[in-house]
Amino acid sequence: MLAIKNISFGYTDKTILHQISFTVKTGQNIAVIGESGCGKSTLLKAIYGLFDLDAGEITYKGQPVTGPKHNLIPGMPYMKYLAQDFDLMPYTTVAENVGSYLSNFYPEEKQRRTQELLEIVEMQDFADVKAKYLSGGQQQRVALAKVLALEPEVLLLDEPFSHIDNFRKNALRRNLFAYLKQKGITVLVATHDSTDALSFADETIVVKAGHIVDKAPSKEIYYNPKDKYTASLFGEVNEIKLELLTLTQKTDDTVLIYPHQLKITDGGPLRVVVKQCYFKGNRYLVKSALGKQVVFFEHYKELLVNAEVTLAVDRNAFG
Repeated sequence: MLAIKNISFGYTDKTILHQISFTVKTGQNIAVIGESGCGKSTLLKAIYGLFDLDAGEITYKGQPVTGPKHNLIPGMPYMKYLAQDFDLMPYTTVAENVGSYLSNFYPEEKQRRTQELLEIVEMQDFADVKAKYLSGGQQQRVALAKVLALEPEVLLLDEPFSHIDNFRKNALRRNLFAYLKQKGITVLVATHDSTDALSFADETIVVKAGHIVDKAPSKEIYYNPKDKYTASLFGEVNEIKLELLTLTQKTDDTVLIYPHQLKITDGGPLRVVVKQCYFKGNRYLVKSALGKQVVFFEHYKELLVNAEVTLAVDRNAFG
């Protein structure tokens, strides 16, 4: 088990991480989400042992994770950390980069393992190409293969798919996370992409201004967000007064509702004016006005601008 116990850290006198505590079971996939600058990357670096903490401790299987004061080369040997800058050797080939952590005493095994990893990230056709000639997305895929070479016990990924186009990203995520789950590798992924959390993570950690807001199964956080900040990390969200939905007489009570949880219905309690429609493929995201408040909802076809419609909560869309 990986245990983070009341850790605090700041690069200067300003604290970035504030008394953060949580545990991760062996083999779990944990997504770490939050707005830019909230401390996600700093948290992964601290877990890897790149910093000496200001307070608290980190342990793995009961043994301390130590920082630069205790290690000539920062970082723990059973962990791998993939930074956003990839850390590739530009003048060596893709295969050489991936195999750089593997022993030369067993050349056939090294070649087999390198080929296996390149197939996972779909870069086998570029094995003999120097890294400097690759696109940003290709370099990111090679970097992923490289950190997997020695099958770390704990893998820390910082925005691992940020440079990869959607065509490759979806297949890569499926391949990568299936491989990690099969191998029982513990994974923490700092990400802006809610798909990483909802589709692949066992649990999600929500970080805001260096504090943990929530930690729970991803589906639970999605359907029961603790606040609008948390809900907004998964996309557009509406905060609507319950009295407008005729559910309470208390004027200050509100509810968080995602666009797909509202539907057009005759005589619905929310009378809105359509302002703009955004095509999303199999549906439209509709921006509307409820008085001075913006309300987003989804509809299967485009609506006329300035059309008036009434909305109600779709109770079938609440998990």
